[in-house]
Formats: sequence, C-alpha cells, structure tokens
Amino acid sequence: MGRYVKRFLRSSEAATAVEYAVLLALILMAVFSSILFVGGQTGGMWGGIQNDLTSAGLGGS
Repeated sequence: MGRYVKRFLRSSEAATAVEYAVLLALILMAVFSSILFVGGQTGGMWGGIQNDLTSAGLGGS
C-alpha cells in the first residue's frame, strides 16, 4: 500500500488531482460567499417589507 501511494504522489496524476482539488475549493468558496451575500441582502429586504406591513396594520402578530 505504501509503495502505491508513493508512486501515485510522484506521478502526474497526483498533480492533476491536487489542481482539481484546489480549483474545487476556490469554486466552493465563491459559491458560499455568494449565498451568504445574497442571503443577507434578501433577509434585509424581507425584514423591511415585514416592518412596512406591520406599521400599516396588515401583518404580523
């Protein structure tokens, strides 16, 4: 098992696997950042709508 791992790490396949892993990590970070940003923006929007409806006597408890 150890020989296989050492041979794999020296091969070009290992470099390609590492490159794909780094690329995937960067893509996931961008996706999560976008989700957090959009979630914060829409949360504020819905909070404002809720406040407007409540002050107009149309919503909320």
